[in-house]
Amino acid sequence: MSFKSEINKRRTFGIISHPDAGKTTLTEKLLLFGGAIQTAGAVKSNKIKKTATSDFMEIEKQRGISVATSVMAFEYKNFLVNILDTPGHKDFAEDTYRTLTAVDSVILVIDCVKGVEEQTRKLMEVCRMRHTPVIVFVNKMDREGRDSFDLLEEIEKELSISVRPLSWPINKGKDFKGVYLLYNNSLNLFESNKTKLSDEVIKIENINDPSLPEIIGKKNTEKLKEDVTTINELFEPFDISLYSEGYLAPVFFGSAVNNFGVKELLDTFVEIAPHPQPRPTNLRNVNPEDKNFSGFVFKIHANIDPKHRDRIAFLRVCSGKFERNKFYHHVRLNKQYRFNNPYNFLAQSKNVIDEAFPGDVIGLYDTGNFKIGDTLTEGENFMYKGIPSFSPELFKEVINTDPMKSKQLEKGIEQLTDEGVAQLFAQQPGNRKIIGTVGELQFEVIQHRLKNEYNASCIFNHLNYYKACWMTGNQQKIDEFCRFRQKDIVYDKDNNKVFLAQTSFVLQMAKSNNPDIVFHDTSDFKLEAV
Repeated sequence: MSFKSEINKRRTFGIISHPDAGKTTLTEKLLLFGGAIQTAGAVKSNKIKKTATSDFMEIEKQRGISVATSVMAFEYKNFLVNILDTPGHKDFAEDTYRTLTAVDSVILVIDCVKGVEEQTRKLMEVCRMRHTPVIVFVNKMDREGRDSFDLLEEIEKELSISVRPLSWPINKGKDFKGVYLLYNNSLNLFESNKTKLSDEVIKIENINDPSLPEIIGKKNTEKLKEDVTTINELFEPFDISLYSEGYLAPVFFGSAVNNFGVKELLDTFVEIAPHPQPRPTNLRNVNPEDKNFSGFVFKIHANIDPKHRDRIAFLRVCSGKFERNKFYHHVRLNKQYRFNNPYNFLAQSKNVIDEAFPGDVIGLYDTGNFKIGDTLTEGENFMYKGIPSFSPELFKEVINTDPMKSKQLEKGIEQLTDEGVAQLFAQQPGNRKIIGTVGELQFEVIQHRLKNEYNASCIFNHLNYYKACWMTGNQQKIDEFCRFRQKDIVYDKDNNKVFLAQTSFVLQMAKSNNPDIVFHDTSDFKLEAV
């Protein structure tokens, strides 16, 4: 197969939602329809003890939520589909934001009972900022949820995106009969089935097919005809170019836990979703068709296999062809590395690969050489943009509760903060360790993983800080400021000076009194120095 054909067959996307909308369940069912797994288990079912395929950290299995991005690949209808299942919990939003830099499109899951929720709005802001194409899947139609037209209106208003239904539900809750597929005039009848595939799609000529009342009943037929007429009057026909530019979202209805509506979503997705797209660097836009390999690290995960204590850097291939055992240029370190055992993933299952193409996400064994945002190339010195660290919102000092395990604690804190779940700062004198996060749950995850993966324990002492700011500008003025505010100055893992402002007023005063210093609340500024 030609290089261009390899690029065109790839579909790399993220699944996003508010917690408990059914995102991880949908991921699992996409794998089921893709043939990657044979039987699906309900994520929180007590009868089926198998946990979700994409949740492999112990704390995820206990809580029934995703706290780390999982990467899965499978083939479907001559396409290679790469799914990135993201954390839904708001405390892990930063991991999700970074993951969205590695995808070409998104499937947004919405609970038909709850509608648009807080985290959904925040995630859509990131998608709009990058003009990422979005498909909406309205989940849990087998429950008593909101009116479908009201839901579409809410999606358009709350998420600032136009929508076009490509399937339409026939009733909901206990009266849910199935969906009418507007794009090909077929009918998919609902059958509650949590573990196996159901493929009962009935082809009809159109909405006026005389057999329709016999299939779904006269009353349901009249209501469906009325709804379809309203849809055609209210919504413009589906325009793939508007979808590709991130302005129009096709909408599908179904029940992921019952495998219903998922196949229609997947069939349409592989046809309309974009193949790998050009990506910005600090020098130029890089096209997937460029013959020289390049890619960036968007996630690092330590101890993906607790038995082997391994550390994996997840790299998105952006251009050229990645080849096993070939030397590549690590831009930040200005060193050459080669990789003997690059992997692709089906959740925690790994397979060694010999090559990878734009759109693929591969795992590289890492001994501590990678940080999030690092770029690999075939020699060119550029860095991919848009993968920043954000200022934390919560700050806590690390207190060691077992001095005999100091080395284990230090190693654990270093490796876990390398993953990007939290940020590590050091305060001098005394090398006081401070962890910053965007949510309280991250501290619980760090504590849990330190105990289970590193046999180390600690407690966290809350610190009253509002925001962390990196500083650039007149170096003499920065040094003077740091001497004056010594108790509020810390160093990040790259040894950059960071100002911890106690309140928004303190930060505003610092900006007003120091016009020669620029205070940054993300680490994107570091690219300017490359």
